Amino acid sequence: MTSEKESKYGRLEPMLAALEALVRCESPSEDIGACRAVVTLASDIATRVLGIPAQIKEIEGRPVFWWGAEKPDVLLLAHLDTVWPIGSYQPLWEINGDVLRGPGTFDMKAGFVQALFALKGIEGSVALVGTTDEETGSHSSKALIKELSSQAKAVLVLEASLNGKVKTGRKGTAMYQISVRGLASHAGLEPEKGVNTTTEIAHAILKLAALENPEHGTTVVPTLLHSGNTTNTVPDLAILDIDARSFSQAELERVDREIKSFTAVNPRAKIEVTGGLNRPPLQPTSTQALYERAEKVAAAMGMSPLGSAEVGGASDGNFAAAAGAQVLDGLGAIGGGAHAPNEWVSIKSMQERSDFLHALIKDILS
Repeated sequence: MTSEKESKYGRLEPMLAALEALVRCESPSEDIGACRAVVTLASDIATRVLGIPAQIKEIEGRPVFWWGAEKPDVLLLAHLDTVWPIGSYQPLWEINGDVLRGPGTFDMKAGFVQALFALKGIEGSVALVGTTDEETGSHSSKALIKELSSQAKAVLVLEASLNGKVKTGRKGTAMYQISVRGLASHAGLEPEKGVNTTTEIAHAILKLAALENPEHGTTVVPTLLHSGNTTNTVPDLAILDIDARSFSQAELERVDREIKSFTAVNPRAKIEVTGGLNRPPLQPTSTQALYERAEKVAAAMGMSPLGSAEVGGASDGNFAAAAGAQVLDGLGAIGGGAHAPNEWVSIKSMQERSDFLHALIKDILS
C-alpha cells in the first residue's frame, strides 16, 4: 500500500527520508562522536542510493565522508556538521506545506542529499566529500580540500543558495582573540591601585571599529566579551573575540597587521593577540567560467536563470579557489535561516536542484 507521504511527495520521498535521517542524527562540530555517527549514517544512505558505500576517512581525528574517485576531475564539496548543540533545536523535524524545518536542513544537509541523488547514473571521475569541521573553520580538512581542488577541473560547493542564486564571490575571514591582563583591586576603596582590563578592552574595541573599510566590505566585529569577576572589583582579565571579513585579501592582511600590533594604553597592562587569517576571499575570477556554464545548462533544461550573488559568509569554496580551482558555490538548498531558529528548506525545490546538478556534472565531465 502506498503511504500518504509517498503519494504526496512522489520522487521526493527517498530524498526526504534521507534528509530526515541525517537531520535527526544531530551533528554539532564540537561533538566528534556525533560527527562520526552522521558520517556513518551518510555512508549507509549512499549505499542505498548509489549502490556503493562511501569511504569513511579520519583526518586529524575527524571523520570525513568520501564517495567516488580518489583524484576527481569534478569535486563536490559538502559538510555534515552543524552549529546546533544536541537538543537545542526543537522540533527536530517539521513540515508545513512546502516548508521543512530542522537543525542543519538549510546549512547544509539538504545540499548534501541533493548532491548524493545527483550522482545517480553519473559515470566519470567525480567525488562527493563531506567534512565535519566546516562550521569551526575547517582546520583539519582544509589541507585535503586544497589538495583535491588543485587537481580538479571543477569544484561544486553544495552550500545553501541565496534565494536560489548561486554564489560567485565570498568574503575571506580571519578570527582573533585579544586577552588583556591587569591587576585586581577594590573598586570602591582603592581603584587607582588596580589595572582595569575592561577599560583596556574598551580602547581595543574602538581601535577595531576604526579598521573597517566599506569600500572593500571590510568588517571587524567584536563578538564574545568577558571581563571581571565581581561588581566591586577592578577586573584583572578581559577576553575579546573578533570576527574580521573582507572581499580583499590585501585588506585582510592589513587588518591582521594592525590587530597584531595592538599595545596597551596603560603600560602596566599586558595584551596578547592570538588567531589570524582563516579563509582567503573567493573571487569572481574563480567562479565566472563555471557560472556561465551553469546558466547555459539551466537554460537548456528550461529553468529560469539562476542568478548570482557575492556574500559575506565564507565556505570551503574559498580554500578550493585559493588552490587554483574553478569553483561554483551555493548549489545547495533553497530556503533560509542559516544558524537561526527558523532554519528552513523549500521541499519542492530539492528535486529540481538535484536534477540540475546532475546535468551540470555531466556537462563538465563531457
